[in-house]
Amino acid sequence: MKADPKDQRRLLDLQAIDTSLAQLAHRRRSLPEKAELEGLARELSALEDERVRAQVAVDDLDRDIARLEKDVEQVRARKDKDQARLTAGSGPARELEAIQHELASLQRRQGDLEDAELELMEQRETAQGVLDGIEGRLAEARERRAATEQRRDDTLAEIGRDEEFKRSARQPVVADLPADLVKLYDKIREDTGLGAALFTGGRCGGCRLELSGADLARIRRADPDDVVRCEDCRRIMVRTNESGL
Repeated sequence: MKADPKDQRRLLDLQAIDTSLAQLAHRRRSLPEKAELEGLARELSALEDERVRAQVAVDDLDRDIARLEKDVEQVRARKDKDQARLTAGSGPARELEAIQHELASLQRRQGDLEDAELELMEQRETAQGVLDGIEGRLAEARERRAATEQRRDDTLAEIGRDEEFKRSARQPVVADLPADLVKLYDKIREDTGLGAALFTGGRCGGCRLELSGADLARIRRADPDDVVRCEDCRRIMVRTNESGL
């Protein structure tokens, strides 16, 4: 293939733009915020599991406390009823004596129930503290997630603006170059990531390998409008005044 030396040199400008676009694409794929968000997702999932377990513990204690409160109320009601009968003093002496024994038993039962309720209330206070701590950590992790998402979105918006600028700069360069030259360049770039590179110091700027004497002689014999390619990496080698030929 042949192409005007000026057009060949412009391939370096095109490659510079494409390299920038490739770097932006790599930056988009490898944003550190993506890894941070994945870690935060795992952290939030684990914290949510902890929160559920802690909430279940609090709910269980609330049910147990409610049950004990109901039992205490029943004992109090029974005591009040017995006390009223005892105060009235009606009935046989043996029956009144039995009521007194029952009142004493009910008093002990109420004391036991209230002690158990107090212990459960202390346990519930501790369990609520654990739950509050987990919910605080969840809120803090959600705030970090929101801040990380904002950084990610800001960076993606910046990358998008840079990509748009580079693509708009690429269009006129491509439009000014021969279609067959651009087609060859694009095919090589798609295959290797680099379509054209500066030839300088006896080396291909693409693979950085030093050319053999026979290859150097071939390049020196080539006409200025010949599109020469590296025998190793097959990239277009652009010759300029820096090539030292």
